Amino acid sequence: MSQGSLPKKQAADQPDVSEPTPKSQRTKVSKSSDDSDKKSLNKKLKEAEISVPIVYGNIAFWLGKKASEYQSHKWTVYVRGATNEDLSAVVKRAVFQLHSSFNNPTRVLEAPPFELSEAGWGEFEIAITLHFHSDVSDKPLHLYHHLKLYPEEEAGSMSTKKPVVVESYDEIVFTEPSEGFFARVQNHPAVIVPRLPAGFNLPPVPMEDGDKKKRIDPKDNPLSQWFTNFSEADELLKLAAARQQVQAHIARLRRQLSLIDGQNQQLKPPSDL
Repeated sequence: MSQGSLPKKQAADQPDVSEPTPKSQRTKVSKSSDDSDKKSLNKKLKEAEISVPIVYGNIAFWLGKKASEYQSHKWTVYVRGATNEDLSAVVKRAVFQLHSSFNNPTRVLEAPPFELSEAGWGEFEIAITLHFHSDVSDKPLHLYHHLKLYPEEEAGSMSTKKPVVVESYDEIVFTEPSEGFFARVQNHPAVIVPRLPAGFNLPPVPMEDGDKKKRIDPKDNPLSQWFTNFSEADELLKLAAARQQVQAHIARLRRQLSLIDGQNQQLKPPSDL
């Protein structure tokens, strides 16, 4: 918070870069039907799904010697593509609801990158609402992220160079998307689309206005060096490493049980013949 009533967490903890605690989930979003569905661009693709992997979270830098009682950290909260793609093909607007102690606590972002930066000392929950383009969904998606400034106690010493990074992974699933939406995003790197039946023809999509203001490429974000890699290959490597650790732990337990069983056999009194 910039200033407020929430208790300040002691900076005497030994923070460093926090390990991300990714949660993998699929959030389904549907589009209300209306008379316009009769038009070709709004005709629905039955039994089809379009998914958009996203990551939301925050990065916080300790200010070190520049820190004051109410300005100990500079932080950024954001919603991004899973591998930092531009989400503006799907997301029209992102609204971040900050703590009431901030000036203008409701922040509305109409273009990517969907992120905002502030300074403060307190941790609090941030509500994030994603509004989609009209051909995507008329229902907004509500996300909640707990702003984290201070690392876990075992993470290490305080550093101004290594930030605290906390991110969550989600997949937004759009059921029965319109043909127009499908045609518009079928080649977009941030979107996962199903394979259509052979010979299926999508309607033509109107060209974007070339005079529109050039959007910032999220991959040029200077914070991207700290982002968690949520790629499928990386997740598979993590799963394989975790499986190996579990198997090694099971092997150790079996050896310990075998030793205990052998000791019990030795302690048994001889049977009476």
